[in-house]
Amino acid sequence: MAKTEKQPADKPADGEPSDGKDSGLFSKVNIILACALATAVLAGGYVFFIKRGADTYDPDAAKKDPDIAELMKPGELPDMSIGSADAPNVIVEYASMTCPHCAQYDKVVFPEFKTKYIDTGKARLIFREFPLDGLAARASMLARCAGPDRYFAMIDAMFQSQESWVIEGPEALDRLLQLARQAGFSKEKFDECLADKELFKKIVDERQRAHDKFGVDSTPSFFVNGKRLAGEHQVKDFEALMTGVPKVDTSAAPAAGGTPPAEGSATPQGETPAPAQGGAPAPEGGQPAGTPAQ
Repeated sequence: MAKTEKQPADKPADGEPSDGKDSGLFSKVNIILACALATAVLAGGYVFFIKRGADTYDPDAAKKDPDIAELMKPGELPDMSIGSADAPNVIVEYASMTCPHCAQYDKVVFPEFKTKYIDTGKARLIFREFPLDGLAARASMLARCAGPDRYFAMIDAMFQSQESWVIEGPEALDRLLQLARQAGFSKEKFDECLADKELFKKIVDERQRAHDKFGVDSTPSFFVNGKRLAGEHQVKDFEALMTGVPKVDTSAAPAAGGTPPAEGSATPQGETPAPAQGGAPAPEGGQPAGTPAQ
């Protein structure tokens, strides 16, 4: 597993989805998540999830595979999927737009998997939002506002250019605006999207549902045909849980000097842990990325 990154910390300034026209002072919005019995607060532009005392979730407990019928139910937002509806294999992915491991998967592993299984009708991918911070939530909102036909193109564009817009300070939103303009957003549409409190709440609800019901606490997280995916998120790891895919016998260790990995094969992928409940430590060396101007 790759080295984990520190997540942005709580910040004294209050905030909520912005219409892009304010002066930097935001009012606090408390969103009651009835289905998850939790409170989500967007503080200083970041999403934090405060669990009530009745919650018995134990992050150190062995994780069980979720009930597949429950997993396949859409949340408050319609599921966004790619691939044949009749595909024999279904993969559910939870990802954060600011997660570097998610971007690495999108760049290195997903193109091969898509060509081999999604484009051939053997698998379908359901992509669900699991924002680790407020900037990720806003990026997810923009992808939703782009519309179903352009959703995955927007997701891919943001992952491919992640290093250019996941930065410290209010300039992060300016970078997102530049990216959104390339997808056909006007400044007015951009501001209107990020001011949509109902959309923001639904994305937060989806994150909380994934955490509470399915034990998602890191990104990317995958479920293949209802089974939680372990390993390094390479194509072979998905194949091990898929139906109708020849299984490779890995019981015998390769002989010394054996065949090296194929050129261009995916490097081991890690996971980015979700922030601890109630907040997380700030990154070393300064202000969290994407914090609205004061």
